[in-house]
Amino acid sequence: MELDVNVQLEYQLSGPTDLLLQIEVADLADQRLQSSNIEISDTEHLARVAADDGLGERIWIRTDGIFRCDYTARVVVDRPALDISTLDAVAPHLLPGDTVRYLMPSRYCPSDEFQSFVEAEFGAYQGGARIAAMRDWITKAFSYVPGSSNGQTTALDSFVQRQGVCRDYAHVMIALARASTIPARFASVYAPGVTPPDFHAVAEVFLDGTWHLVDATGMATADTIARIGVGPDASGVAFLTTFGPCTLRQQSVSVTA
Repeated sequence: MELDVNVQLEYQLSGPTDLLLQIEVADLADQRLQSSNIEISDTEHLARVAADDGLGERIWIRTDGIFRCDYTARVVVDRPALDISTLDAVAPHLLPGDTVRYLMPSRYCPSDEFQSFVEAEFGAYQGGARIAAMRDWITKAFSYVPGSSNGQTTALDSFVQRQGVCRDYAHVMIALARASTIPARFASVYAPGVTPPDFHAVAEVFLDGTWHLVDATGMATADTIARIGVGPDASGVAFLTTFGPCTLRQQSVSVTA
């Protein structure tokens, strides 16, 4: 699938401010960039750095006044939408070293709080079948409610409230997977058909020796998703992190097939 991505950001800064920007599609074997262009308003400093797990890049920016960014890209996604329920889990002692940290609780995904629940609710399933059962449970049990969560909402909060946005769905999916000893990480992505149009968030789980995308909202499948970056949870892969006060003036995200 070929996707066109178009993003506009505009923020008012109250003084010289450091920004960490991560909005560009990662150029990977299963998602090949055909074209990409980013235009950023005047800056005092701009430098690219590698993102987590070597997937994509971040941009360090220091600027003042109004910060503007326009980004366009065309990407060909060449990834099958597999039946995840058929995939096997990897025994913990056989996991690659770079996946181990994704077994551990993180700021927004206190997975140790979910161990009793996953055994009681999903104990009859193993590996990918358990991931599929947990994904389907979240999709049915939760309501997608914009504005129902904020930057402090954890997977446990969302689990109790049974509502949230894509970020919250992903956090719950990650927490349940980790509580099942399956490595899981947060993926910031673009996907068509997301309502409302915005940066999207899904989980990635490690099964059968590689990572697989899982969208518990049901809005996107693996063959329609372009990854931006990954991290333990939303705190590690925000599209924009500001190290100082800022005010949103305008933001739009468009993804079309």
